[in-house]
Amino acid sequence: MSANTATAGRPDALGGFARYLTLWVALCIVAGIALGHFLPGLFHVIASAEVASVNLPVAVLIWLMIIPMLLKVDFGALRRVTQHWRGVAVTLGINWAVKPFSMALLGWIFIGWLFRPLLPEEQINAYIAGLIILAAAPCTAMVFVWSHLCDGEPNFTLSQVAINDAIMIVAFAPIVGLLLGISAITVPWETLFLSVLLYILVPVLIAQVWRRQVLAHRGSDALAALGRRIEPYSLGALLVTLVLLFGFQGEQIVAQPLIILLLAVPILIQVYFNSGLAYLLNRQLGVAHCVAGPSALIGASNFFELAVATAIVLFGFQSGAALATVVGVLVEVPVMLSVVHVVNATREWYERGAGTSAVSERRATP
Repeated sequence: MSANTATAGRPDALGGFARYLTLWVALCIVAGIALGHFLPGLFHVIASAEVASVNLPVAVLIWLMIIPMLLKVDFGALRRVTQHWRGVAVTLGINWAVKPFSMALLGWIFIGWLFRPLLPEEQINAYIAGLIILAAAPCTAMVFVWSHLCDGEPNFTLSQVAINDAIMIVAFAPIVGLLLGISAITVPWETLFLSVLLYILVPVLIAQVWRRQVLAHRGSDALAALGRRIEPYSLGALLVTLVLLFGFQGEQIVAQPLIILLLAVPILIQVYFNSGLAYLLNRQLGVAHCVAGPSALIGASNFFELAVATAIVLFGFQSGAALATVVGVLVEVPVMLSVVHVVNATREWYERGAGTSAVSERRATP
């Protein structure tokens, strides 16, 4: 069976729940708007449950979102980074030197200029901030699915995610702070570093301790089973968070329903630009297709759970920043599946230009 045939028959790799994520997000929009209209007091009580600018209900939901995703990350895979160093170099360049800055540029062009007359003026800077936050965090979990669907090299994907997570601990806050500052958006540095501590560093430590305990006492099969068992809780927590967000955003969205569509434009351009750039650079460098595919997908996708959390902490439930990150969740599955389709459909073209060594490159054993 060819790689393309295999991938074409594997839609279940997403799982029944995740495959319809866009539908669930759409239903959350409807549910959140309705609940916000009929039960405004409930949402005000939730919003007021804060300690040191951290909303406690949201903090719990975000940990439920992030920790199951981080269980999949094996920092031991960092030892394998040199096996596919060209693909790693391309992906790191896209993730940290191109994507956040290209998104900031697209935000300024589309939200700050072209679409400005169609959006509420008081939220323009917040929308741009949300787009920057979304682009500053490379995806941690869903990329394993995208890599599987394009027949990607599993060791490359694992090592790339591990190194991205390690970099994110130290680079996420400075990059976000820099770009928000350039955008003339006030940066609450203490809150930004608190969000990194609460939603990156602490979850990483918890997930790694939990992962090592399971591996040490029960083995890799038990870890895989645990991941499958708790993943629905992660997605469920994400959807509950979205209901809360839309409960607060509902009035604005009903008044201007084009907001979501307009915010999606720079996100879509950013995904296709960065995935295409990574794919072409890998081809130019003679990288194997099984590495170039996941490299393009990792280069384009976002850690939307972290983005939503950070936007809420920095700007609040009712902010345009929070809404912009939610639009990223809304388009994530369909747009990334379209990138997977392009990667699979162009495999023969890619290998004709990448060279014999790339076509014949042996995969590392998972």
